[in-house]
Amino acid sequence: MRRDVFQGIADPTRRAILGRLAQEKLNLTTLTDHYDISRQSVTKHIKILEQCGLVVIEKKGRDRYVSARPEKLIEVVRWAAQYRAFFAERYDRLDEYLKTIE
Repeated sequence: MRRDVFQGIADPTRRAILGRLAQEKLNLTTLTDHYDISRQSVTKHIKILEQCGLVVIEKKGRDRYVSARPEKLIEVVRWAAQYRAFFAERYDRLDEYLKTIE
């Protein structure tokens, strides 16, 4: 099953895992130690992130190392960019209003 990037970042635990992996490549055991959830839960989150293309798993001997592919987040950046002008206009109008009440 192929998932999109938005499904990958929808969960706060997955966002935290992705942020941690953006700093360094970790094996699953080390990664699991950073969270108060079971190894099985971390593995499920990693599987979803992999299906979204946000992480890559490499097998080295008996260990599996996970590294982030943050370049896939460009989809999120492009999606959010379409709203930049909308919010900029809103902030400009707020600034104008605040000046009138000063």
